[in-house]
Amino acid sequence: MSPNFRSSEFLNQHIDSIYAFYHPRAVDENGGFFHYFKDSGAVYDKDTRHLVSSTRFVFNYAMRYLHTAEQKDLELVEHGLAFLENVHKQPTGGYAWLIKGNKVLDGTNHCYGLAFVLLANAIALKAGVTSAKNTIERVWALLEDKYFEPKYQLYLDEYNSDFSIAGSYRGQNANMHMCEALLMVFEATSDQKYLERAYTLADTMINVQASLANGLVWEHYNRDWEIDWDYNKSDPKHLFRPWGFQPGHQTEWSKLLLLLNRHKPSPWLVDQAKTLFDTALKYAWDDKHKGIVYGFDPTYQICDGDKYFWVQAESFAAAALLALETNDPKYWDWYDKIWAYSWAHMIDHTHGAWYRILSQQNNAYSDEKSPAGKTDYHTMGACYEVLRAYQLKGSA
Repeated sequence: MSPNFRSSEFLNQHIDSIYAFYHPRAVDENGGFFHYFKDSGAVYDKDTRHLVSSTRFVFNYAMRYLHTAEQKDLELVEHGLAFLENVHKQPTGGYAWLIKGNKVLDGTNHCYGLAFVLLANAIALKAGVTSAKNTIERVWALLEDKYFEPKYQLYLDEYNSDFSIAGSYRGQNANMHMCEALLMVFEATSDQKYLERAYTLADTMINVQASLANGLVWEHYNRDWEIDWDYNKSDPKHLFRPWGFQPGHQTEWSKLLLLLNRHKPSPWLVDQAKTLFDTALKYAWDDKHKGIVYGFDPTYQICDGDKYFWVQAESFAAAALLALETNDPKYWDWYDKIWAYSWAHMIDHTHGAWYRILSQQNNAYSDEKSPAGKTDYHTMGACYEVLRAYQLKGSA
């Protein structure tokens, strides 16, 4: 029998089971965390470090500390922040994207990466690491100086390693995660400027940019923030910039709009959250094999049928928040359906944590559970978000 996916007890137990997969095997006593895990938990690359994983592990341990108050978790937050500042951070003030040993493999200064530096430091500040506030203020100043484009009210994507050249690509993903990070920074600091910027990003992406694509969020744009319909069309499975509409990003925006609505209520936030979620599930739910596919094209036909762990996680979180906000039972139905699929296929009940990717028929491609980028921040974070929504709504 399936568990009661809606119960707080189940969600807390599930968080514990994921945490147990990564801890303590993820901890590198020499600095930072290991980033590459087989299904069994074996580490298959001990030297390569990706900025996204380095920051997300900090998030995971800080969230854990906030819920358990276990000192070891706080110590690992500080352990992770030290690696960010002493190894990833470069003399330019940026953070290296990819490192192997003491060598920078990719020094590109991605806005996406800075969003996660902000997120890690915001949740660390919530956990009581006061030095994180200085990093937040420094990264905010860098973003204001180099990345934010007032004309478009959005952030550009990247610079080269010395900040001398900005790329021409513009994308929604960096702005979505910047919105997420700024919301967390606002909650950690109570500084209104962070909330206002998060709201501006959401307003621009959802009410301006999405209007160029029939109300959905397209991923890729040129330097003038005009849609680039062909970007990565020949590489639709690109890890950070896939082609096509991303159902998981529609539902992730849905979640973020509802988080924004807690702090700066506005009817459009809830209305658009419903529209994005409803449309994404209409076209992306796989009736035959279940689960939410990775992408559909501009004609709403599936262009990537793979099932990714984070898509399911962000979607069940959005469904729960919509259910609690609207009292519409269909969102609880979606929550249960997504969880039932994930429980049957995406979760490793032997070793713990979630598989990263399955085929449309729900078959594994490899035994790599967590290559760089995947720390199950999405899955644990989604559970935490549902628990938090219960608490705020008085329905825990």
